[in-house]
Amino acid sequence: MSLVTDQSSCTSPNFVTYAEKFKAMSDPKRLELLHLLCINGSTCVCDLVDEMNIPQSKLSYHLKILLNADLIFKETKGTWSYYSLNEDVMSRILSRELCCILTPSL
Repeated sequence: MSLVTDQSSCTSPNFVTYAEKFKAMSDPKRLELLHLLCINGSTCVCDLVDEMNIPQSKLSYHLKILLNADLIFKETKGTWSYYSLNEDVMSRILSRELCCILTPSL
């Protein structure tokens, strides 16, 4: 079974966009955050502080980077902020679209 994708069906890649997304994910804490949001769904920042076991200021720093990269959503309910995974963007990043531009043709 070949894992090579037909590259003729690939769209023109936007390497800058991919680089921005991967740069935002290039930190173990941010990957852990994405994993928690994937598992738990929409999560209050107060719960993320407890689960991540890092100071709130550092958590805010990591959340801001993920937000700026459009990898997560933020929703404010009263005084609390809830974060959730941007599943559309994550699906595109981890899709055949990217695989086909990085898989050599045979």
